[in-house]
Amino acid sequence: MVKTDTQENTLLVGFPSNGLVGTFAISYLIHSLKMRQIGEIEVPDLPSTLFVENGEILAPIRVYNKKNIFVIISDVPFNQYLAEGFAHAIHEFCKRNSVKKIIIVSGMETVNKEKDSPKIFGLVTHSILENTLYNNQISKFLDGSIFGTDAAIISVFRKTKIPALVLYAECHPFFPDPEASIVAIETVAGILDVKVDIQDIKNKIDKLRIQHRNLMEETIRTLQQQEKQGSTPQIYR
Repeated sequence: MVKTDTQENTLLVGFPSNGLVGTFAISYLIHSLKMRQIGEIEVPDLPSTLFVENGEILAPIRVYNKKNIFVIISDVPFNQYLAEGFAHAIHEFCKRNSVKKIIIVSGMETVNKEKDSPKIFGLVTHSILENTLYNNQISKFLDGSIFGTDAAIISVFRKTKIPALVLYAECHPFFPDPEASIVAIETVAGILDVKVDIQDIKNKIDKLRIQHRNLMEETIRTLQQQEKQGSTPQIYR
């Protein structure tokens, strides 16, 4: 695909995880930046699933683009085996489209959430992205365990030449958390140097929580299965 901007091609990735942070944040960025859908991603053994929105049939894993920014978003959570297929599909997409770095948005479980704005932490697979953390005042993820889809993607990209940055926003693990998503949206917008109006998502916080209850329940079940299979604790600090 031909570059339409002098900047490097960057891929954003979002999928259901703690607090549905990745789902909310990436969906809102697609909407706010008026990105257009350019394709779909197929993952081996993924059960046939389709979504209907305003009469339009949508695949569960879609690809969007605007200028040098690409997005892959999944509306379904992955078990351990599907997560590996998803990670490899992302890597193949990056190679085909000359993507130079990827940014994954996810949620970090925090049990004792204070009233202050949720904090965000970053983890990089390659030292070349350390400056991105510093320049955007993102605290580094220092200690913890990672499993599931996050771990699958990190495992693939740390062995490649394509650097990955994972953004973890503190969130409630059992309920959709739009407030944590807002922090993630603002952080990604700062990294990409794009303007994003977050007023719309602020106005719809309660509605978003209600609308996504079923997806949150399905995501919790998937995360719990991953935890048992991997015998590792939730992400912690």
